[in-house]
Amino acid sequence: MAIRSATLADHSAISNLLTQLGYPGTEDHLPDNLERMLGQPTSQVLVYEDEGQVAGFIAIDFLTQLVVKGDFIRISCFSVDEDTRGKGIGKALEDYITELGKQRNADRIEVHCHTRRVDAHRFYYRQGYAESPKYLMKSLVS
Repeated sequence: MAIRSATLADHSAISNLLTQLGYPGTEDHLPDNLERMLGQPTSQVLVYEDEGQVAGFIAIDFLTQLVVKGDFIRISCFSVDEDTRGKGIGKALEDYITELGKQRNADRIEVHCHTRRVDAHRFYYRQGYAESPKYLMKSLVS
């Protein structure tokens, strides 16, 4: 398996994957954001290398809960290169964070996935995710 922790040197490849995901223009601020995430003990950014190239990544946060013992994982961003989809890379990354969660006694993994991402929904359902019907958000940007 070619999964490893991301480094700052991966920022261009991750930016390209974010563009494919529908978030263009991250190249300028991504190095700073990536550096901050890599410095937080509750965050991880993992990449999957295929033939020496970053073919996918997943960014997660471990969040502590007050009401139950253990953490839960929130996927903040997840993308596999469009040219390598269908090779099991996404499944490998998701399986990897599932094992990390079990090691930390997490009770669930959460992901917010926009309704327009129909293919991503199919992937998550295959991985055992179920829809949670209410998600509320407050924008802090004017």
